[in-house]
Amino acid sequence: MDRSFLDWPFLEPRHKELALALDAWARAELPSVVDQGHGDLDATCQTLVRALGKGGWLRHCVPAAFGGASDALDVRSLCIIRETLAFHSGLADFAFAMQGLGSGAISTFGSEVLKRKYLPAVAAGEKIAAFALSEPDAGSDAAAMASNLETTASGYRLSGEKTWISNGGIADFYCVFARTSEGPKGVSAVVLDASAEGLSIAERIDVIAPHPLARLKFDNCEIAATQRIGVEGEGFKIALATLDIFRTTVGAAALGFARRALAEAGAHALTRRMFGATLSDQPIAQALLAEMALDVDASALLIYRSAWVKDVKRTRVTREAAMAKLYATDKAQSVIDQAVQLLGGLGVKKGSKVEELYREIRALRIYEGASEVQKIVIARQHLENVRNEGLP
Repeated sequence: MDRSFLDWPFLEPRHKELALALDAWARAELPSVVDQGHGDLDATCQTLVRALGKGGWLRHCVPAAFGGASDALDVRSLCIIRETLAFHSGLADFAFAMQGLGSGAISTFGSEVLKRKYLPAVAAGEKIAAFALSEPDAGSDAAAMASNLETTASGYRLSGEKTWISNGGIADFYCVFARTSEGPKGVSAVVLDASAEGLSIAERIDVIAPHPLARLKFDNCEIAATQRIGVEGEGFKIALATLDIFRTTVGAAALGFARRALAEAGAHALTRRMFGATLSDQPIAQALLAEMALDVDASALLIYRSAWVKDVKRTRVTREAAMAKLYATDKAQSVIDQAVQLLGGLGVKKGSKVEELYREIRALRIYEGASEVQKIVIARQHLENVRNEGLP
């Protein structure tokens, strides 16, 4: 794995130490944990969460006061971890990422009671988290959600459905976003325990890169008022702020996939004999490898710029995160496709690493904001900047 990016000014010595330590751990521990055949997917993910907790890596998903590694979530650390894990195992990256995203709303907006109830167990790998925002008719347009939170004497009553929920079926709790009233300020966020009466798994969803995914149904689930995250009516703001932290890390996971594809392609090119030389001696192969290396470095620059702005300047990174996510996921798809092409028949052989990467990357261009949505976000941010600065 090329580690030259660890010396970039966006990162500090502690980030380099984190990357090297995690890479060593992943090489030693993941082969014995990850079920390459995904025979028992739920059990594999549960084992991965426990292993990541035992290794201390999940501490980066929560604040220090509740068992975490730093006072606030450090996006550069999250990116380093996701990139490194994705290089080794897409499923390990998934297990880590969902602990962060699934509990992120609690870390940033939750009460002390909620933080103490859930976050130490998330960091230890003892409780599995999930983020429940999307609905059958509310994906990219999250404001169209129809799930309802009815106010009761003791709190709320939740009804409706959520779908495409990662960790659905194995999570111990769900951060759920639903309507308490109409309009953009009519969404609230609550934590629902998986054991709650009225919660059911309506469907387990199988996708090309398998991971626990489900459609949830809420049939008048009673939720105590103390389970609300933040202020009533600010659920949409909470969801966007949580995604603002973790969207950059999606690009980092894509970068990890791309780095692995580039490494696999380079190793193959150096050893594959053809036309009296190696594949690496062929100008067309060299051109492809150059394009792949360029896309990997450009993606990394956008990702770690976005993470640095969030960590150091402590501002919203809507534009930077959208750019990082869009570019890194789209270019990773291209890099992996070029790796498949360089490997020829081996690239499409089921069970080969690049074939696995080819399946793993596709969803990243959709979840947490599809590529087309990111373009809208970037354009709107750009036009707002032009209006604020004035026409030339």
